[in-house]
Amino acid sequence: MGWGADSSCTPRPPIRRRPAPERRVVVVLFLGLLLDLLAFTLLLPLLPGLLESHGRAHLIGSAFSFLQFLSAPLTGAASDSLGRRPVMLLSLAGLVASYAVWAASRSFAAFLASRVIGGISKGNVSLSTAIVADLGSPPARSQGMAVIGVAFSLAFTLGPMLGASLSVEMAPWLSLFFAVSNLLFIFCFLPETLPPEKRAPSVALGFRAAADLLSPVALLRFAAVARGQDPPTRDKLGSLRGLGLVYFLYLFLFSGLEYTLSFLAHQHFQFSSLQQGKMFFFIGLTMATIQGTYARRISPGREVAAVKRALLLLVPAFLLIGWGHSLPVLGLGLLFYSFAAAVVVPCLSSMVASYGSPGQKGTVMGTLRSLGALARAVGPMVAASVYWLAGAQVCFTVCSGLFLFPFLLLLKLRHPAPVLKAE
Repeated sequence: MGWGADSSCTPRPPIRRRPAPERRVVVVLFLGLLLDLLAFTLLLPLLPGLLESHGRAHLIGSAFSFLQFLSAPLTGAASDSLGRRPVMLLSLAGLVASYAVWAASRSFAAFLASRVIGGISKGNVSLSTAIVADLGSPPARSQGMAVIGVAFSLAFTLGPMLGASLSVEMAPWLSLFFAVSNLLFIFCFLPETLPPEKRAPSVALGFRAAADLLSPVALLRFAAVARGQDPPTRDKLGSLRGLGLVYFLYLFLFSGLEYTLSFLAHQHFQFSSLQQGKMFFFIGLTMATIQGTYARRISPGREVAAVKRALLLLVPAFLLIGWGHSLPVLGLGLLFYSFAAAVVVPCLSSMVASYGSPGQKGTVMGTLRSLGALARAVGPMVAASVYWLAGAQVCFTVCSGLFLFPFLLLLKLRHPAPVLKAE
């Protein structure tokens, strides 16, 4: 028993893995989402051809969003118990399978099957917001949500333009390449952000709670969060429900008008497919610029004021778009539209990310993502019906006025001040 025996008996603190640097996590999420969304947006220029060839192709977008509505809460609940990284890799593997089905067959039935697989597997976006919610400080969460918005803007700027330059046969193979690259990139570089001691104790409990989210009423009430372990206080739960309702109403109205924008540009301005591509390029570039220079610099606690301004800006934006008969008026309306779109979702997501215990972040963000998916499934169908029955001016006027409802809800909302985490 020499001196080594004494040292071997000396108690040592357990070795714990240090949390990944927040900046690295945000950069990895940005690049991964960019690859994922480029693969997705390559499809957009192909939809008009599908619409002409198949009478029900216009339902593809709504069906895809509805499947996301069903799968997002289950994905979030699973990640609360199993960890973010394994569930993220499983979702990305499903997306690879969906693009492989599309690339291997040229039939419309195979394309629909790939969209079904893709919709079920599209939990990676809600997981990305849950990973941002895991970050320790409110400034890091705010910047993370803004960076996610930048990835969306860049992808919706570059993806359609790239897809328009490809043949129908080539596009699915490039999407498959992006999806495989994303899977390998996330596998190599994304760390786990939810340590075992902060995870939910059981997957089954999370799934039972997530089943509440199949009901829109339970979804709006954040029932899975309220019934989970360590739920928010009554006041915080009320604020969370208010933010969820604002988020749903905004995306319901916005996605509907976004869907009819292509119809309006074609009818009122006789835009060709190339001109419409340039229009969406302008929108995406403007959004990326605003998110990179303004939205990501909004400090914690000031998100509510920023969202209020953006919602008010949408009223003249859609009035100018709906009633304008010249390109300068349309351009001004699209500029206002792009500014508001660049601010609202990142700020609301950042605010919602501050709610819930560490083991509930996936459920909270999955619920929010489900609300968005439900809004995007229903909004385009309602707006398109009003557009074709009553005309573009009535549709855009009524919907622009309805943006005052989420604005008024925010006026009454009491969002708790952020607390900076000291490490």
